[in-house]
Amino acid sequence: MQSSASNVTGFVDGGGGLSRKVDAANMTVHHAIDRASSAAGPAIDQFAAGAHEAADRLALAANQAAASLETTAESLKTTQARLTDSCGNYVREKPVTALSIAVAGGFLLGMLLRRR
Repeated sequence: MQSSASNVTGFVDGGGGLSRKVDAANMTVHHAIDRASSAAGPAIDQFAAGAHEAADRLALAANQAAASLETTAESLKTTQARLTDSCGNYVREKPVTALSIAVAGGFLLGMLLRRR
């Protein structure tokens, strides 16, 4: 269970690093649009304004997705910690039952994999 949460945490920088990368990419796009606009002349100003607006909308959507992903990653970490504590408590309280469940699960898994 640890690896799946750390994969999500590895992808999402808890300090908002993903949002900073989105903002940096947005600024790069804006600079490229400005360079293209000045090279092509005033006829493309209207196109450049539309492109700026589209880039801003895209950056807003990406920032919202990044925030949602960061919230989900935190929720998954909390859930993982709660489940780990719960399983640990169950094993401490009922070691024979926990061992029996593990043996039965291993036996069933072995039977399923052997049939393939």
